Formats: sequence, C-alpha cells, structure tokens
Amino acid sequence: MGRAYQNRKESMAKTAGQKTRLYSRYGKEIYVCAKQGGVDPDGNLSLRSLISRAKKDQVPAHVIERAVEKARGGGGEDYDTARYEGFGPGGCMVIVDCLTDNNKRTFTEVRQAFVKNDAKLGGPGTAAHMFDHQAVFVFEGDDDEAVLEMLMMADVDVTDVELEDGMISVFTPVSEFNKAKTALTDDNANIDFKVEHLSFVPQTMTEVTGEDIEMFDKFIAALEDCDDVQNVYHNAEIID
Repeated sequence: MGRAYQNRKESMAKTAGQKTRLYSRYGKEIYVCAKQGGVDPDGNLSLRSLISRAKKDQVPAHVIERAVEKARGGGGEDYDTARYEGFGPGGCMVIVDCLTDNNKRTFTEVRQAFVKNDAKLGGPGTAAHMFDHQAVFVFEGDDDEAVLEMLMMADVDVTDVELEDGMISVFTPVSEFNKAKTALTDDNANIDFKVEHLSFVPQTMTEVTGEDIEMFDKFIAALEDCDDVQNVYHNAEIID
C-alpha cells in the first residue's frame, strides 16, 4: 500500500503478539513527551497526537493516565534518546530509534540483534542520509489531486501525495505536522487516519529476496524484542 505502509511498523500487539510490550513503549514515550513539553495535551500538541495514536492502538486509558501522572509528579526515570543505523539482511538500510535509561545495555542488545542476524551496525549517518524525516498521514480516499489542492490552498508545504489501493498517503516536512493535520481535519471532520506520525521515509527501496527474507524477519523480531527500541525504520521491499 505504498511507501507509508512499507515503512510503517505494524502495532507491536500484532507483530510480536505481546500487548504488554506495546503498552510499555507507549507509556515510556508518553511519559517523556509529557515531562519535556507539559502534561496538558491542549498545550502540548505532540502529546495530544501521541495519546491519539495510543488510543487507536488500543492502549488502555489507565496506561496513558499513569504515564501522564508520572510526568506530572516530576520524578521518575530520566530517559535518553539513542539512534542506531546500519545494514540489514539483503543490504537494506535500517534506522533504530530507542528510549533508554541505560545506554550501555541498549547498545549491547541492539548490537546483538545485528550481529546474530547477518546485519551490520554502522556509525551515525550510515543510513539516515537515504531517508527523509517526514510527517506521514494515511487515510481512505480516491482523489489525491483534490487533497493536494486543498493542502496547497491551506498553505501547507506538501512533499508528496500518493493514491494506492483506495488509500491516500500525505507526506510533509516534520515542521508541518500540526498544520497539515488541522487542514485535513477541517476539510473532513470524519477523517480516520490509519497513520499519523513522524517517520523516516526511504528515498529508495532495496529488494530483499530468497533466504534473506527469513533472516530479515528474524532481525526485525530481535530488534522489537528489545524493550528500549521504540521504532524501526527500513527500506526493505520484500520480494517473495
């Protein structure tokens, strides 16, 4: 279903079959977002968007509320962001974003996922230069040209609008996230976003075939088994 879906990690409840891991990761991300930008979703647009996404992924309200209350208290853990880049099976490029309270532990776990699955961990910038950091919105629709025209009339800086299989994908610079979402919502109050997040969108895709497919699946599963990993981005295009 287009680049947005190729680059989108399905909810952890589906890919790993463990809802507790999904809840833990959302809880950690909500806590950090609320602690850094404020606990009021009306004043912290990033928090509001994150909570909306968590609800769509069926994260229980008590998990969300507990994370916000934890941030309100001002105590708790201090998390650092960590990003690792490299090459996965078949030569695809991979970016791994983490939130961690122990960088040494996280590096060791991520490195092991690479080493044990025919992948190679690189330094900063190894893969990122082949991705565009963008806001991505995906929703049902059949007229991409009308959507593009509407966004341009709303003075939104649009990178691309794609239509595939009845789904419209809108790509904008990260800085345009809130402006684009507001324009789309104002144009259609009943719009149901299948995807609404910041993502690393690959500039080109790398075909992964044959025996590399199984190794690639194991590699992604190993990364997602790491509690500190929040998101995995790649440019792999699976060719059966």
